[in-house]
Amino acid sequence: MVRTRVGYAGGTQPDPTYHNLGDHSETVQMDYDPSRISYEELLVVFFASHRPAQPSHSRQYASFIFVHNEEQRRLALLAKEREEARLGNKLYTEIVPAGTFYLAEEYHQKYYLQGQREVTKELRAMYPDFGDFVNSTAAARLNGLAGGHGTRAQFEAELDSYGLSPSAREKLLDLLRS
Repeated sequence: MVRTRVGYAGGTQPDPTYHNLGDHSETVQMDYDPSRISYEELLVVFFASHRPAQPSHSRQYASFIFVHNEEQRRLALLAKEREEARLGNKLYTEIVPAGTFYLAEEYHQKYYLQGQREVTKELRAMYPDFGDFVNSTAAARLNGLAGGHGTRAQFEAELDSYGLSPSAREKLLDLLRS
């Protein structure tokens, strides 16, 4: 993943916030490197990462795929059909054109990583502007690791590139052990 940011999309209210969401849904915006992962592979992860066969109790948590072009729409529809056939259930995921994405508040960004205070402190020293921290590839990848995604081998292969202290590195390795 090159970049991930959490926010709100899919509604009509301008400038939504967590406590004044209007008709938007919470969402994740992802920038990825198609030479490392395909859009189709991202869709597999998307459907495996939540329960799209259960209707959402609110629009805030509804399952959406916001597409940016006709090819993404086509692939998303195919992935949804495959997942419905695999599960034998209707999926409640809506596939709609991407509109305006509104960045969520700071405390929502890199949520898992922010729970690792020592590591976050070091990254914030590298990226003193919070926007740069949120947009950083290192923060995106380390947030995924802190959230339990990725493998030890992937992390160890990338570890030197993060510029972290030995103590912060050890904290992250402890996460992988647990």
